[in-house]
Amino acid sequence: MVHQVAILALEAVVPIDLAIPAQVFDGRDGSPYRALLCATEPGPVRTTTGFDVVATHGLDALANADTVVVPGFDAADRRPPDSALEALAAAAERGQRVVSICTGAFALAAAGVLDGRRATTHWWHAAELATRYPSVTVDPDVLYVDEGAVLTSAGVAAGVDLCLHLIRRDHGAELANKVARRIVVPAHRDGGQAQFIERPVPSLADDSLEPTRAWALERLGEPLTVAAMARHACVSERTFARRFVAETGTTPLQWLLHQRVLLARDRLETTSASVDQIAAECGFGTAANLRIHFRRVVATTPTAYRRTFAQSAA
Repeated sequence: MVHQVAILALEAVVPIDLAIPAQVFDGRDGSPYRALLCATEPGPVRTTTGFDVVATHGLDALANADTVVVPGFDAADRRPPDSALEALAAAAERGQRVVSICTGAFALAAAGVLDGRRATTHWWHAAELATRYPSVTVDPDVLYVDEGAVLTSAGVAAGVDLCLHLIRRDHGAELANKVARRIVVPAHRDGGQAQFIERPVPSLADDSLEPTRAWALERLGEPLTVAAMARHACVSERTFARRFVAETGTTPLQWLLHQRVLLARDRLETTSASVDQIAAECGFGTAANLRIHFRRVVATTPTAYRRTFAQSAA
Protein backbone atom coordinates (compact mmCIF):
# COMPACT_ATOMS: atom_id res chain seq x y z
CA MET A 1 0.00 0.00 0.00
CA VAL A 2 1.13 3.56 -0.72
CA HIS A 3 2.33 5.47 2.35
CA GLN A 4 1.31 9.07 1.87
CA VAL A 5 3.67 11.74 3.24
CA ALA A 6 2.25 15.24 3.53
CA ILE A 7 4.99 17.88 3.66
CA LEU A 8 3.59 21.04 5.25
CA ALA A 9 5.41 24.11 3.91
CA LEU A 10 4.86 27.01 6.28
CA GLU A 11 5.56 30.62 5.30
CA ALA A 12 9.34 31.28 5.09
CA VAL A 13 10.06 27.58 4.72
CA VAL A 14 13.71 26.50 4.55
CA PRO A 15 14.14 25.03 1.03
CA ILE A 16 16.63 22.30 1.93
CA ASP A 17 14.46 21.15 4.84
CA LEU A 18 11.56 20.82 2.42
CA ALA A 19 13.64 19.13 -0.28
CA ILE A 20 14.91 16.37 2.02
CA PRO A 21 11.60 14.57 2.64
CA ALA A 22 10.49 15.33 -0.93
CA GLN A 23 13.58 13.57 -2.24
CA VAL A 24 13.67 10.69 0.23
CA PHE A 25 9.94 9.90 -0.04
CA ASP A 26 9.61 10.39 -3.80
CA GLY A 27 8.57 6.77 -4.42
CA ARG A 28 11.64 5.68 -6.34
CA ASP A 29 13.69 2.59 -5.44
CA GLY A 30 10.45 0.63 -5.25
CA SER A 31 9.62 2.37 -1.97
CA PRO A 32 5.90 2.62 -1.19
CA TYR A 33 5.95 6.35 -0.39
CA ARG A 34 4.23 9.26 -2.10
CA ALA A 35 5.09 12.83 -1.11
CA LEU A 36 2.60 15.70 -1.33
CA LEU A 37 3.52 19.34 -0.88
CA CYS A 38 0.93 21.11 1.27
CA ALA A 39 0.41 24.58 2.70
CA THR A 40 -2.27 26.40 4.64
CA GLU A 41 -3.90 26.72 1.22
CA PRO A 42 -2.74 25.68 -2.28
CA GLY A 43 -0.46 28.12 -4.07
CA PRO A 44 2.94 29.80 -3.72
CA VAL A 45 4.80 29.70 -0.41
CA ARG A 46 7.69 32.05 0.31
CA THR A 47 11.04 30.46 1.18
CA THR A 48 13.93 31.84 3.21
CA THR A 49 16.06 32.20 0.09
CA GLY A 50 13.79 34.52 -1.88
CA PHE A 51 12.01 32.21 -4.30
CA ASP A 52 8.59 30.61 -3.92
CA VAL A 53 7.55 26.98 -3.98
CA VAL A 54 4.08 26.01 -5.12
CA ALA A 55 2.01 23.81 -2.84
CA THR A 56 -0.47 21.67 -4.74
CA HIS A 57 -2.54 20.79 -1.68
CA GLY A 58 -4.03 22.56 1.32
CA LEU A 59 -4.43 21.49 4.92
CA ASP A 60 -7.19 19.01 4.01
CA ALA A 61 -4.48 16.69 2.61
CA LEU A 62 -3.08 16.22 6.11
CA ALA A 63 -6.20 14.32 7.14
CA ASN A 64 -5.46 11.48 4.71
CA ALA A 65 -1.69 11.34 5.24
CA ASP A 66 0.08 8.49 6.99
CA THR A 67 2.98 10.79 7.91
CA VAL A 68 2.99 14.58 8.23
CA VAL A 69 6.38 16.32 7.93
CA VAL A 70 6.94 19.95 8.93
CA PRO A 71 10.19 21.34 7.48
CA GLY A 72 12.05 24.17 9.18
CA PHE A 73 10.77 27.72 8.75
CA ASP A 74 11.93 31.19 9.74
CA ALA A 75 9.32 33.31 11.45
CA ALA A 76 9.89 36.16 13.89
CA ASP A 77 7.51 34.74 16.48
CA ARG A 78 7.85 31.10 15.31
CA ARG A 79 4.09 30.67 15.52
CA PRO A 80 2.33 29.43 12.37
CA PRO A 81 -1.32 30.26 11.58
CA ASP A 82 -3.91 28.74 13.91
CA SER A 83 -5.37 26.73 11.03
CA ALA A 84 -2.04 24.95 10.54
CA LEU A 85 -1.64 24.33 14.28
CA GLU A 86 -5.15 22.90 14.51
CA ALA A 87 -4.46 20.59 11.55
CA LEU A 88 -1.23 19.34 13.16
CA ALA A 89 -2.93 18.78 16.52
CA ALA A 90 -5.75 16.90 14.81
CA ALA A 91 -3.29 14.69 12.91
CA ALA A 92 -1.52 13.78 16.13
CA GLU A 93 -4.84 13.15 17.87
CA ARG A 94 -5.84 10.75 15.08
CA GLY A 95 -2.63 8.81 15.63
CA GLN A 96 -0.94 9.85 12.39
CA ARG A 97 2.84 10.04 12.48
CA VAL A 98 3.97 13.65 12.87
CA VAL A 99 7.56 14.65 12.09
CA SER A 100 9.55 17.88 12.17
CA ILE A 101 12.86 18.86 10.61
CA CYS A 102 14.98 21.59 12.20
CA THR A 103 12.84 24.55 13.37
CA GLY A 104 9.70 22.71 12.28
CA ALA A 105 9.71 21.60 15.92
CA PHE A 106 8.42 25.07 16.85
CA ALA A 107 5.23 24.34 14.90
CA LEU A 108 4.73 21.00 16.63
CA ALA A 109 5.39 22.61 20.00
CA ALA A 110 2.95 25.46 19.31
CA ALA A 111 0.33 22.88 18.35
CA GLY A 112 0.84 21.07 21.66
CA VAL A 113 2.09 17.93 19.93
CA LEU A 114 5.38 17.96 21.86
CA ASP A 115 3.91 18.54 25.32
CA GLY A 116 5.45 16.10 27.79
CA ARG A 117 7.73 14.69 25.11
CA ARG A 118 11.43 14.74 24.38
CA ALA A 119 12.36 16.60 21.20
CA THR A 120 15.20 18.29 19.36
CA THR A 121 15.79 21.05 16.86
CA HIS A 122 18.80 22.84 15.37
CA TRP A 123 21.30 23.41 18.20
CA TRP A 124 21.28 27.13 17.43
CA HIS A 125 17.58 27.33 18.37
CA ALA A 126 17.40 24.65 21.08
CA ALA A 127 17.53 27.10 23.99
CA GLU A 128 14.78 29.21 22.42
CA LEU A 129 12.56 26.15 21.99
CA ALA A 130 13.12 25.09 25.60
CA THR A 131 12.36 28.61 26.88
CA ARG A 132 9.22 29.10 24.82
CA TYR A 133 7.83 25.63 25.55
CA PRO A 134 8.90 24.48 29.02
CA SER A 135 6.63 21.42 28.79
CA VAL A 136 8.96 20.04 26.09
CA THR A 137 12.18 18.27 27.08
CA VAL A 138 14.66 19.61 24.53
CA ASP A 139 17.78 17.55 23.78
CA PRO A 140 20.21 19.77 21.83
CA ASP A 141 22.88 17.11 21.26
CA VAL A 142 21.17 14.43 19.16
CA LEU A 143 20.52 14.13 15.44
CA TYR A 144 16.90 13.09 15.94
CA VAL A 145 14.44 11.95 18.60
CA ASP A 146 12.01 9.08 18.04
CA GLU A 147 9.01 9.27 20.37
CA GLY A 148 6.99 6.70 18.46
CA ALA A 149 4.29 8.62 16.60
CA VAL A 150 6.12 11.94 17.03
CA LEU A 151 9.67 12.44 15.74
CA THR A 152 11.88 15.52 15.57
CA SER A 153 15.24 16.11 13.94
CA ALA A 154 18.11 18.50 14.46
CA GLY A 155 19.16 21.10 11.92
CA VAL A 156 19.08 20.81 8.15
CA ALA A 157 21.00 17.66 7.10
CA ALA A 158 19.86 15.80 10.21
CA GLY A 159 16.53 15.63 8.40
CA VAL A 160 18.15 13.07 6.10
CA ASP A 161 19.08 10.95 9.10
CA LEU A 162 15.53 11.09 10.41
CA CYS A 163 13.89 10.30 7.06
CA LEU A 164 16.17 7.30 6.53
CA HIS A 165 15.38 6.21 10.08
CA LEU A 166 11.68 6.28 9.21
CA ILE A 167 12.24 4.08 6.16
CA ARG A 168 14.39 1.72 8.21
CA ARG A 169 11.69 1.55 10.88
CA ASP A 170 8.92 0.99 8.32
CA HIS A 171 10.60 -1.41 5.91
CA GLY A 172 14.00 -2.43 7.25
CA ALA A 173 17.63 -1.62 6.57
CA GLU A 174 17.75 -2.94 3.00
CA LEU A 175 15.35 -0.33 1.61
CA ALA A 176 16.88 2.43 3.78
CA ASN A 177 20.35 1.55 2.47
CA LYS A 178 19.06 1.55 -1.10
CA VAL A 179 17.62 5.05 -0.72
CA ALA A 180 20.80 6.24 1.01
CA ARG A 181 22.91 5.01 -1.90
CA ARG A 182 20.71 6.83 -4.40
CA ILE A 183 20.96 10.17 -2.60
CA VAL A 184 24.66 9.55 -1.83
CA VAL A 185 24.61 9.83 1.95
CA PRO A 186 25.56 7.47 4.79
CA ALA A 187 22.71 5.14 5.71
CA HIS A 188 23.46 5.91 9.34
CA ARG A 189 25.64 8.57 10.97
CA ASP A 190 27.26 8.10 14.34
CA GLY A 191 27.01 10.74 17.02
CA GLY A 192 24.92 13.86 17.37
CA GLN A 193 24.86 17.64 17.09
CA ALA A 194 27.63 17.89 19.69
CA GLN A 195 30.06 17.17 16.83
CA PHE A 196 29.10 20.44 15.15
CA ILE A 197 28.66 22.88 18.05
CA GLU A 198 31.29 25.54 18.56
CA ARG A 199 32.01 26.32 22.22
CA PRO A 200 33.90 29.63 22.38
CA VAL A 201 35.98 30.67 25.40
CA PRO A 202 34.18 33.28 27.57
CA SER A 203 35.28 36.91 27.23
CA LEU A 204 37.79 38.34 29.67
CA ALA A 205 36.66 40.25 32.78
CA ASP A 206 38.83 42.19 35.25
CA ASP A 207 38.83 39.44 37.88
CA SER A 208 38.45 36.57 35.43
CA LEU A 209 40.33 33.28 35.62
CA GLU A 210 40.76 33.51 31.85
CA PRO A 211 44.56 34.01 32.10
CA THR A 212 44.79 30.71 33.97
CA ARG A 213 42.58 28.98 31.42
CA ALA A 214 44.78 30.35 28.63
CA TRP A 215 47.84 29.09 30.51
CA ALA A 216 46.26 25.65 30.86
CA LEU A 217 45.35 25.54 27.15
CA GLU A 218 49.05 25.82 26.33
CA ARG A 219 49.76 22.76 28.51
CA LEU A 220 46.97 20.32 27.68
CA GLY A 221 49.49 17.58 26.92
CA GLU A 222 51.02 17.86 30.38
CA PRO A 223 49.70 16.59 33.73
CA LEU A 224 47.50 19.38 35.09
CA THR A 225 45.80 19.50 38.46
CA VAL A 226 43.39 21.87 40.16
CA ALA A 227 46.15 22.68 42.63
CA ALA A 228 48.50 23.73 39.83
CA MET A 229 45.83 25.88 38.20
CA ALA A 230 44.95 27.48 41.56
CA ARG A 231 48.63 28.30 42.16
CA HIS A 232 48.80 29.99 38.78
CA ALA A 233 45.72 32.04 39.67
CA CYS A 234 47.22 32.86 43.09
CA VAL A 235 44.14 31.72 44.99
CA SER A 236 43.27 28.75 47.18
CA GLU A 237 41.96 25.57 45.55
CA ARG A 238 38.56 26.08 47.15
CA THR A 239 38.28 29.68 45.92
CA PHE A 240 39.57 28.69 42.49
CA ALA A 241 37.00 25.89 42.14
CA ARG A 242 34.13 28.15 43.25
CA ARG A 243 35.07 31.01 40.92
CA PHE A 244 35.76 28.62 38.05
CA VAL A 245 32.25 27.14 38.23
CA ALA A 246 30.75 30.62 38.46
CA GLU A 247 32.56 31.71 35.29
CA THR A 248 32.25 28.62 33.13
CA GLY A 249 29.33 26.65 34.52
CA THR A 250 31.51 23.57 34.96
CA THR A 251 34.28 22.29 37.22
CA PRO A 252 37.98 22.77 36.44
CA LEU A 253 38.50 19.07 35.71
CA GLN A 254 35.45 18.82 33.45
CA TRP A 255 36.57 21.94 31.61
CA LEU A 256 40.04 20.48 31.21
CA LEU A 257 38.66 17.21 29.84
CA HIS A 258 36.47 19.12 27.41
CA GLN A 259 39.35 21.26 26.15
CA ARG A 260 41.42 18.13 25.62
CA VAL A 261 38.59 16.63 23.60
CA LEU A 262 38.41 19.80 21.48
CA LEU A 263 42.14 19.55 20.86
CA ALA A 264 41.75 15.89 19.92
CA ARG A 265 38.99 16.87 17.48
CA ASP A 266 41.36 19.32 15.79
CA ARG A 267 44.13 16.70 15.55
CA LEU A 268 41.73 14.12 14.13
CA GLU A 269 40.53 16.58 11.49
CA THR A 270 43.86 18.05 10.41
CA THR A 271 46.56 15.42 10.99
CA SER A 272 47.21 11.78 10.16
CA ALA A 273 48.53 11.01 13.65
CA SER A 274 47.31 7.76 15.17
CA VAL A 275 44.70 7.72 17.91
CA ASP A 276 47.43 6.65 20.36
CA GLN A 277 49.62 9.63 19.38
CA ILE A 278 46.71 12.05 19.66
CA ALA A 279 45.78 10.64 23.08
CA ALA A 280 49.31 11.32 24.31
CA GLU A 281 49.49 14.81 22.75
CA CYS A 282 46.17 15.84 24.29
CA GLY A 283 46.90 14.64 27.80
CA PHE A 284 44.71 11.53 27.86
CA GLY A 285 47.64 9.17 28.20
CA THR A 286 46.08 6.20 26.44
CA ALA A 287 43.79 5.70 23.46
CA ALA A 288 41.29 3.97 25.74
CA ASN A 289 40.98 7.09 27.92
CA LEU A 290 40.60 9.25 24.83
CA ARG A 291 37.79 7.04 23.51
CA ILE A 292 35.90 7.16 26.80
CA HIS A 293 35.96 10.94 27.12
CA PHE A 294 35.56 11.59 23.38
CA ARG A 295 32.39 9.52 23.21
CA ARG A 296 31.03 11.26 26.32
CA VAL A 297 31.49 14.72 24.78
CA VAL A 298 31.04 14.15 21.05
CA ALA A 299 28.76 11.09 21.13
CA THR A 300 30.91 9.10 18.72
CA THR A 301 34.34 7.45 18.56
CA PRO A 302 37.55 9.17 17.45
CA THR A 303 37.75 6.88 14.42
CA ALA A 304 34.17 7.58 13.32
CA TYR A 305 34.70 11.31 13.86
CA ARG A 306 37.85 11.30 11.72
CA ARG A 307 36.03 9.38 8.99
CA THR A 308 33.42 12.14 8.84
CA PHE A 309 35.54 15.26 9.31
CA ALA A 310 39.14 14.52 8.37
CA GLN A 311 40.77 16.84 5.84
CA SER A 312 43.66 15.99 3.58
CA ALA A 313 46.92 16.85 5.31
CA ALA A 314 48.94 19.44 3.47
